[in-house]
Amino acid sequence: MCLAVPGRVLSIDPESVLRPGRVDFAGISKQVSLACVPEARVGDYVLVHAGIAITRIDEQLAAETLDLLRQMQQQQASEDTQL
Repeated sequence: MCLAVPGRVLSIDPESVLRPGRVDFAGISKQVSLACVPEARVGDYVLVHAGIAITRIDEQLAAETLDLLRQMQQQQASEDTQL
């Protein structure tokens, strides 16, 4: 299963063709390519898959998605402790 994770753009290097940028994923900052999302700006939320931002999303959708991912993680942790 493939999963794209939402993150907030912290910075963008406009000098590179690949538009590398720093994206914050709930406190973890990673460098990703923003080349496929030329409209992305600092402060925007993007969905990232395999190190590449694939689309821009609004803050509400990002928050909802992160909440669902947290719920899944909690459920998995709960199931693991029951084993």
